[in-house]
Amino acid sequence: MLKDFKKYPATYVLLALTLVVFLALQLVYFGQATSSLAIYHFGGMFGRAIQYDHSQIWRLISPIFVHIGWEHLIFNGVTLYFVGRIAEDLWGAGKFLLLYLLAGLMGNAATLFFTPTVVSAGASTSLFGLFAAVVIVGYIGNNAVLKQVGRQFLILIALNLAFNLMDLLSGHPSISIVGHLGGLLGGGLTALFLPMKRYSSGIPVSLKITALVAYLDFAIGMVFLSIS
Repeated sequence: MLKDFKKYPATYVLLALTLVVFLALQLVYFGQATSSLAIYHFGGMFGRAIQYDHSQIWRLISPIFVHIGWEHLIFNGVTLYFVGRIAEDLWGAGKFLLLYLLAGLMGNAATLFFTPTVVSAGASTSLFGLFAAVVIVGYIGNNAVLKQVGRQFLILIALNLAFNLMDLLSGHPSISIVGHLGGLLGGGLTALFLPMKRYSSGIPVSLKITALVAYLDFAIGMVFLSIS
């Protein structure tokens, strides 16, 4: 266990932080921990709060660590455990953490822009970003194993988005599809400009710069247009 922690410190730290926040939420709001008010007070995404009080811009990051119920926590926790280890192995602890946060930030910026009246939370924005990042480097790179993993992740993305669409068409959506799409965009763009630890991506400098500029344009643009 200790050896595994040393190999994947960022993944375990993210899991621990997510669990601590969840348990604190249960203790403070016992019996009401899934209510919109509880999620909001624990850092959930609520665009109107940022629009009315710009100092709450931290809500672009905090929702990544807040989960609505045990099922939500377990599903995202298990996904983070397996996908996080793959991504951390590719990018290293520091860059993996940056990738995780930047993907989540883009997802929450999309939620702020498109659905500012909805209270939402969860690591799915970041997790979709991790999936997209591995797909991108698998597609561009020359590593056969990475290409295979990327193809498998692409199938998982498609299945999840199909499930998201069915949830949306149900008339009572419980999933933020715009947050997931924003996470995909954020993770995909970040993968293009963030150097990997284990493999050479083979991505030209011009494309890295373009991806970085595009990330900043989308993230800053959605936030600015939402609060101005």
